[in-house]
Amino acid sequence: MTGADWGAVRLTAALAALSTLLLLTLGTPLAWWLARTRTRLKPLWAAVVALPLVLPPTVVGFYLLLLMGPQGAVGQLTQALGLGRLPFTFSGLVVASVLVSLPFVVQPLQQAFEAIPERTLEAAATLRAGPADRFFSIALPLARPGLLTASVLGFAHAVGEFGVVLMIGGNIPDRTRVLSVALYDHVEASEFEAAHRLAGGMLLFALGVLVLLHVLNRAPREGLAPR
Repeated sequence: MTGADWGAVRLTAALAALSTLLLLTLGTPLAWWLARTRTRLKPLWAAVVALPLVLPPTVVGFYLLLLMGPQGAVGQLTQALGLGRLPFTFSGLVVASVLVSLPFVVQPLQQAFEAIPERTLEAAATLRAGPADRFFSIALPLARPGLLTASVLGFAHAVGEFGVVLMIGGNIPDRTRVLSVALYDHVEASEFEAAHRLAGGMLLFALGVLVLLHVLNRAPREGLAPR
């Protein structure tokens, strides 16, 4: 592979790692709230979180460009704070990646939290465990399979995203040129040998992710199986 391709690999790994960290930081409390809330607006909030699953990436990218552009609310805020503009920067890529990958983290975590028996949390409350103690000492350990699944899916989706990162980040070598964009460049230039290398690597990565998810989802069931 060329130096530019290795640069895309490093940038993609950094983007996926940082995005996954932010996704878990933001998505875990959001998933806990969605799992526990009884508000009538819960279906609406769950639908808002899941929007990136059904919206075309170009639609998400278009509205993010409007928001983060010089006339957008986010763009005006970042410029007022002296942070500059987010489009066509690595920071903008991170923001876009987090937003578009959010449902891949929130939904597995929400399902894991909802599977925790209510009586388990009630028993802890009777022992004077506060809300934070119940969350960190009971809910998070019991939701560990969902947390692992969310981490893997969030990282994998950040690696493979194309449409949104292309619209927000463009194609700037060593700044915003990620693997999916590099692959597109090779195909557009009829450099099929280089494209095969990148596509084959991403195919093996995707296969490894699916195998890992299968192992993670099977382990808890085997632990609960009667012997």
